[in-house]
This record gives sequence, structure tokens and C-alpha cells, in this order.
Amino acid sequence: METTSRTAEQQAPAAVGRKVDGYLLAAFPWYGLDEAFTGPRWLMQVGAAADGTVEHGATGHGEEPTIKVESPQDERFAVVVTVASRPVRRSADGTGVLEATSVSTAAWLAGSGLLNHTWPTQMDRTLRQAWLDQQTMLAWELADDLGGGAWSELMLPVDGVPTSFAYRESEYGWVLAGSAGDGPEPVHLGAYGRGMSAYGLGFSVVGDISSYAG
Repeated sequence: METTSRTAEQQAPAAVGRKVDGYLLAAFPWYGLDEAFTGPRWLMQVGAAADGTVEHGATGHGEEPTIKVESPQDERFAVVVTVASRPVRRSADGTGVLEATSVSTAAWLAGSGLLNHTWPTQMDRTLRQAWLDQQTMLAWELADDLGGGAWSELMLPVDGVPTSFAYRESEYGWVLAGSAGDGPEPVHLGAYGRGMSAYGLGFSVVGDISSYAG
């Protein structure tokens, strides 16, 4: 699995200058919900490799989630994660190898993203950290087994084309992952949300990422 790649992606988040600037540095297209969604849109952050190459990022839709709300189930949001399709490659410093990205990478980033915006109301801060560590490991294991029983298939349109996604639900929300684009810049897509059903969503290339900057 993409252990080395994931470590690099998580340890090197990048947001250059204005938040949108990091998105503008990407060499791949960003995805969001299609025009059927008419609510608020906002940016999260990009993740970059050690050499500054943008590897992934996320666009938000609906209410910006916060773990501080009284009832997280009252939140309504969907976040779309775009991951650059990368082959096996050497690290920027030449000392190691970064494994290829895949749909599992997108599933992992989406699963961990949902957890980061979840705070079980019965837990204090110390217990939540232990819970988060445990659930993050579980999300990693689930992302490694997209063909397993924890996932089902969900067909959703991507730029109008029916596309297969691996989908699962939990008490904290839903997560899905698949791939998009057959051209020179294919990407892997992940998404997670709460309060908004994944059924009926559609994804499309974002024409102007600065429109998410508010």
C-alpha cells in the first residue's frame, strides 16, 4: 500500500500565500460537486510532496464542518478530494521511493478527513485522541481492502459519465472513492460527508478554482 507516499502527503501540507494559490500550482484538474449543487463552496487545503509538487487537495460544499458543534449529525457538508495519479517515483531527495497513488489513496484521505471532523460527544479530549488513532488505523485498513465486505458499489456521474465508486457508511458519515478522467491528466477521487446523502451527487471538473475562495 502507499505507506511512503501517504507519509509524505500528510507531513507536507502546503498552502502558499492565499489558500487558493496552492490549488493554482497543481498540474491536474480539481473536482467538485457539479452544477446541481447550488449551496456554498469553499476550499480546504492542498497536500504537497517535499519538493513542493501538489499531490492532492479538497473542495468543500455546504456547511463548513467543525468538531465543536453540539450535534455533528446536524451538519450538512460534502468534501471532494482530488488525488493526482502518480506512478512509482523517487523521492525529492533521491533517498527513497514513493509508491504509486491509487483509489486506495483517495479512500484513505477521505476516510481520515471525515474522522478529523468528528468528535464523539461522549468523549473528552484525551479519549478522543485515542479514539482518533484507533479509527484512523481502521480507515487505513479499510482503504487497503476496497473489494471487501465493508464497501459497496455506488454509480455516480463524473462529468456526466456514470462512474463506479467504492462506498461505505458509518455512524459518523459516508466515504467513497473512485477514479476519473481517461485523458492525459487522470485523477483519483475521494469524497466524504455528513447530513448530505451521497446518493444523487455528481462530480465535475472545477472550471475556476478561485470561485471556491469566496
